[in-house]
Amino acid sequence: MVGSQQTVPFDYVIFGATGDLTMRKLLPSLYNQLRLGHIPKDARIIGTARSSHTREEFIELAQQALERFVPDVNKRDSVVRHFLDKLDYVQLDGTDSNSNWTELREKLDQSPPDRVRVFYYSTAPQLFGAISENLSKHNLITEQSRVVLEKPIGTDSKTANEINESVCRFFDEHQIYRIDHYLGKETVQNIMALRFANPVINAIWSHEYIQSIQITAAETVGVEGRAGYYDKSGALRDMIQNHLLQILSFCAMEEPDVLDADAIRNAKLAVLTSLRPITGEAVRTETLRAQYTKGGIGDLPVSGYLEELGKPSNTETYAALRAYVDTPRWKGVPFYIRTLKRSKLKVSEVVITFKKRRHGLFDDHPRANKLVIRIQPDEGVDLTLNAKDPSSSGFTFQQLNLGSNFGTTDGSTIPDSYERLMLDVVRENPTLFIRRDEVEAAWKWVEPILNAWAENQVPMEHYVAGTRGPTAAKAFIHKTGDYWHENMQS
Repeated sequence: MVGSQQTVPFDYVIFGATGDLTMRKLLPSLYNQLRLGHIPKDARIIGTARSSHTREEFIELAQQALERFVPDVNKRDSVVRHFLDKLDYVQLDGTDSNSNWTELREKLDQSPPDRVRVFYYSTAPQLFGAISENLSKHNLITEQSRVVLEKPIGTDSKTANEINESVCRFFDEHQIYRIDHYLGKETVQNIMALRFANPVINAIWSHEYIQSIQITAAETVGVEGRAGYYDKSGALRDMIQNHLLQILSFCAMEEPDVLDADAIRNAKLAVLTSLRPITGEAVRTETLRAQYTKGGIGDLPVSGYLEELGKPSNTETYAALRAYVDTPRWKGVPFYIRTLKRSKLKVSEVVITFKKRRHGLFDDHPRANKLVIRIQPDEGVDLTLNAKDPSSSGFTFQQLNLGSNFGTTDGSTIPDSYERLMLDVVRENPTLFIRRDEVEAAWKWVEPILNAWAENQVPMEHYVAGTRGPTAAKAFIHKTGDYWHENMQS
């Protein structure tokens, strides 16, 4: 059955097609979109990598990936066969102009000249420029071409600008899609829906009623096979500069006039450029960093970060910032941004704490109301309200939790974050992709913190693997009269 959201025909060329991201995310996402009827029958997916594989060998790798990473409920033998038939492979070194470009061009020339052509760079960012140059040199970039850039876009402002410039020499800005898979999460997009589609929420979404906002991304995993990359990155670069600042932008932006890509990205950019700089003494009072030490996740003992790395390191696996958005709406409201590895629990969430009444009717002062947006896992929303305890003769209060999981109206599973993003490129819809000026604004704000940490202006705290972070975190947030969400839970 043809899906109502089916795209136009396309050729999807993936550089780095034998890598973990392609097998774990990209191919399963495209498979599921085919299952839903969103991919037309004559679409093609061409993998390229340096690895010496035949088409049949690549198809075998893809089949193994689908078996491993596609939920059983979504597996259909006929759809799997249809998907695998769409796959092709070219052994190619994207950075070598003398590599097998002729074969790739011959395959692409089999399609009509006006066919949408997507180049997905699932490679190290330092290769983006060379791949783009070779695509141009071999006349593979058409008016209907787009290019998808995986993060990280640089490690600071300078390298980000170099990467952007190296791609912009060959692609126009409207052809460039900088992907942040967090923006593909339905729960992140639901921040906009909850705010702007519900007048009761929108009316109290400001400093008049909100005490603070916490944005947390905690993982139980350590650095594992990414130790080399992670030690050059750290929690601030890996999670906050991109993912969590994007979530903050959705939380803090003004309502766009229209549901349009530029209007939404302009609204996010206005937030990023309104962030109060954290420089000088503020770095010591408004930021916290830490590394995990030996501990355990559940019954499983785990090593400390330095033991996993095998050498000394000044790289943080925990980062917490107190940010302020200097706009009239958010006057004085702290935004706490926090991420950590080897957490007790895997959780990504946004917690909005509302102000208490200063002078209330009741002697038993009710606790603050909270709105919790669960990004992952158990995607959904919770609202805590105060209600009278029926077992009390007076007005003693208990908290009621009004909660619901996000779900689809047709009963299907919530799509993986990459699914919509990969086809939004084909649809030429950049709404959930990051514009270059957003990248530059985020680096401009984060860079002074990175520099101060590199100079050890903020001490490196430590926390036991399997906990929620360093003990110093409680004092850090309590400076402004707040508590981490889990510390207030029963």
